[in-house]
Amino acid sequence: MDATQHAELDGRHLETLVIGAGQAGLATAYHLGRHGRECLVVDAARRVGDGWRHQWDSLRLYTPAWADGLPGRDFPGPRWHFPSKDEFADFLEQYADALALPVRLGTRVLGLRRPESGAGFEVSTDAGTTSADNVVVATGTFGRRPSVPHFADQIDPSVVQLHSSEYRNPEQLPDGPVLVVGSSHSGCDVAYEVAATRATMMAGRDTGQIPVPFTSPLAKVVMPVMLFAMMHVMTRTGPPGRKQVQHVRLHGGGPRLRVQTADLARRNVDWVKDHVTGVEGGLPVVGDRGPVPVASVIWCTGFRQDFGWIELDVFDEHGWPREFRGTVEEEPGLFFTGLAFQSAAGSMLVHGAGRDAARVVRQIVRRPVAGAPVRA
Repeated sequence: MDATQHAELDGRHLETLVIGAGQAGLATAYHLGRHGRECLVVDAARRVGDGWRHQWDSLRLYTPAWADGLPGRDFPGPRWHFPSKDEFADFLEQYADALALPVRLGTRVLGLRRPESGAGFEVSTDAGTTSADNVVVATGTFGRRPSVPHFADQIDPSVVQLHSSEYRNPEQLPDGPVLVVGSSHSGCDVAYEVAATRATMMAGRDTGQIPVPFTSPLAKVVMPVMLFAMMHVMTRTGPPGRKQVQHVRLHGGGPRLRVQTADLARRNVDWVKDHVTGVEGGLPVVGDRGPVPVASVIWCTGFRQDFGWIELDVFDEHGWPREFRGTVEEEPGLFFTGLAFQSAAGSMLVHGAGRDAARVVRQIVRRPVAGAPVRA
């Protein structure tokens, strides 16, 4: 890791501070370095890649290795290998080390604001306060705050409840039936896994599925076409993308990928295509099934954006930053990357992180460097 891991932070001034050392933040640092621009990446984690390591044990990326590289470095291994979450976490760590990216770990950002002078930004962390001409927020696609219904705490305490961010494997669960709430990627993966050993009900709307299973030879034809469409057709500037961006950001829930309807049926998952609407007698109420007796509930209900630490009026009524392709025009010098549908549907994939970061960096390098003369 770069020497900035241990450099003094309090009172330091930076040209660009990148918050978050996931694939989006690291790609941003790479592109800034290519332009010869100074930056520092900070992250609260102990190791680069910990955001992936802390997912459920059996998670694999939904894209093959050929689409999982970052700028300047391909993902190693067979092209059609689907990396495990630990393999990808290690790749991110090796990426930062091999390219000597300026990453400082164990540093949590507590606040971001404009100073009284109005120039640049003041950033408070648990390692002191620094200032920066530019700040790039790269803290995740959908946020890190688990989203669970307000009535979850009314479920009987004897029922074990886990959010998908807490679930690791079925051994965490007691014997007895399981309710998985949510039927997108994480919900289907988790329901399929726990159904191997426990009676499992899954609640959630049908979001569709890709046309061919990952195991089909046709996947090697269909998947490149899908990824091309996500990167170049479903964009924020084109009619298909403009219709989808708000839906994706507010509701999430993409089509089923690795685990499909037939897979769930083979494991006898009882899929109720309805919502969990409340609690009755300490039990979750699932659509018209009423109260369902279960031993555990796994909430695969996503995350909420939580930017309360950013003390700037740049967010809409749903909590999403008012940005376009990562640039916040009303606060010069503030950027976001790694957001869902930042430039296209493919922004949610590792495949899109490098391109979106490159666009943000192009905007940064167009800004005058503090103290430099402005050319007419």
